[in-house]
Amino acid sequence: MARSVFYYHLKRLKADDKYAVEKECIKSVFHEHKGRYGYRRVTAEMHNRGFGINHKTVQRLMSELCLKSRIRKVRYRSYKGEVGKIAPNIIARDFSAEAPNRKWATDVTQINIGSVKLYLSPILDMFNGEIISYNISKSPNMAQVYDMLDKAFAKFGNLDGLILHSDQGWQYQHFGYRQRLAEHHIMQSMSRKGNCLDNAMAENFFGIMKSELLYAEEFESPEAFMKALDEYIDYYNNKRIKSRLKGKSPVQYRTLYS
Repeated sequence: MARSVFYYHLKRLKADDKYAVEKECIKSVFHEHKGRYGYRRVTAEMHNRGFGINHKTVQRLMSELCLKSRIRKVRYRSYKGEVGKIAPNIIARDFSAEAPNRKWATDVTQINIGSVKLYLSPILDMFNGEIISYNISKSPNMAQVYDMLDKAFAKFGNLDGLILHSDQGWQYQHFGYRQRLAEHHIMQSMSRKGNCLDNAMAENFFGIMKSELLYAEEFESPEAFMKALDEYIDYYNNKRIKSRLKGKSPVQYRTLYS
């Protein structure tokens, strides 16, 4: 081998080796979060761990390591026409909130585990994306929605002025739902008919949860999934960092605000 060729390859090997520590950290972060992080969140977590590496380098190194997250989305539609009262679209796609408990979003999504259908109904805070409460049931009924509301209301003494946004699903048009909001001085907001972007924050959470949990693992039973969901929502609230939250998890970001 010619001397110049030898030193050329040696130089390339040294260049690769200079990211050896970073590669190990990338693999650690990726597998710690069960393959749920793409290169942007991996970069943010590496910054949290003291690495001064940019997202383009992380993207390249993840490609070399064959590390790639998966994203898939499906939707459940609860719209059944006007079966009750339709509320105005107060949110109007303004999902920003200056403080916790100013704007909440809710929706229902269907989850298939074998031949069994489950329905997840959460409330999330638009301030930080935190899941405030949730219920998972084998039937999308009012008992599910009431349980979700009761769990959320039990956490806070005063919710005056809060806006709770949803789509025009039959559950949210129901008199009992509207009455419970009124009892807590909560304003109701609804998306326009057939416009999922009007409730994009709830839709985004469903997409993330399904890609990171439902489609990423095998579940032998509905009960196994429900147990995993409990663990995932705790992880989502307390550990999973978000770029828009300055590399913090929802709970960490709310704590900083407080």
